[in-house]
Amino acid sequence: KNWFRTLESKKSTDIPAKDAVYRFLNRSTYSWRRFLLLLSAHSIEKVSKLTNHERIKVLIVDDSSYDKNRSKSVELLARCFDHASQKMRFYKGFRMLTLGWSDGKTFMPVDFSLLSSKNSVINGISHNIDKRSSGYKRRLEALQTAPEQIPMMIQRAMNTGIQASYVLMDTWFTHQPLIKEIKDQGLDVIGMVKNLKQRYLIHNQKVSLKELYQLASPIQGKKGILRSIQTTQANGIPVKMVFVRNRNKKSEWLAILSTDCSLSEKEIIRIYGIRWDIEVFFKTTKSLLKLQKEFQGRSYDSLICHTTIVFTRYIVLSWQNRCSTDQRTLGGLFYDLCDEISDLDWVVALGQLLELLQDVLKESNKKIQRLIQCQLQHWIAGLPNYIKIYLPILVCES
Repeated sequence: KNWFRTLESKKSTDIPAKDAVYRFLNRSTYSWRRFLLLLSAHSIEKVSKLTNHERIKVLIVDDSSYDKNRSKSVELLARCFDHASQKMRFYKGFRMLTLGWSDGKTFMPVDFSLLSSKNSVINGISHNIDKRSSGYKRRLEALQTAPEQIPMMIQRAMNTGIQASYVLMDTWFTHQPLIKEIKDQGLDVIGMVKNLKQRYLIHNQKVSLKELYQLASPIQGKKGILRSIQTTQANGIPVKMVFVRNRNKKSEWLAILSTDCSLSEKEIIRIYGIRWDIEVFFKTTKSLLKLQKEFQGRSYDSLICHTTIVFTRYIVLSWQNRCSTDQRTLGGLFYDLCDEISDLDWVVALGQLLELLQDVLKESNKKIQRLIQCQLQHWIAGLPNYIKIYLPILVCES
């Protein structure tokens, strides 16, 4: 439910009024970035204890559209281009640049920035904002480009204690200047590259990506992997380039770059596949967690606050999904948790049913009591953790 529907429900008397909520959303003095960084770092620390220390952990960088097509007066609203859409459309809103952490099984959002544009901005920065506040600093960041912000995002994550070995990026970010900055921070980069003006050094000659493909050695016996070659970028960074077949158009190839030349071709492709976790994250937050839709506000602070709250929900769900033995999807788990928080009538009903059953057992003989109590205990032990905490502990008497 969005906030408006919640206020219209029967539980509106138990929650703050609309004005109080929107005053909270519009405050520019709250450091939402620090809150999200500390929460994600603490959650990642707990998740890391559940996995092998040798398991590869990565940071993933990507952006997604943040639509505000029906808005006119939203602060820093800009006209953006959606390169991920098949229609290649323009829209009013922001670009949500996101940094996430993943170990291949659990994804955690770490940091984000809602990017506007200096050239196509529709509304400017409000003049009533205190220039010393966190909100004003984030407004200035919104007018920066993504390559300017990504190194700072990674540095903040590392300063918080988040550990990773690689940074995964798609073709929109895998450019040589950004790769060099990330490499200087002590992390390797794995990303897909396009055949643009970037040049690579082979025998002291600068060649394009297409020419590099012709010079690469063919690989036999590995399905989908066509060629690979070790080369050096024009800025002096050694890289390994792996060429794979394009599944959508088999007559074409795709190039995946890795600054860690010790990895095998298969391992580079496997690690790069983890990047898909952030696409699932974008889909989940927009479809299930009501990103962009739950609150309607004009200030940039309300957008930052709302997005942070949605990311926080996703972190909680990721942790619950990791701890639970239930094999349901993240979407189903979301709706179960939502029902648990919003309406606990089923808990009361189940508790009353167990109490009634125990009262009936008291009137039966001890042999039947022990048998039924043991069966109930085994049944409760197989339930998910978030249900067991509401049930009484039954002791099987010997």
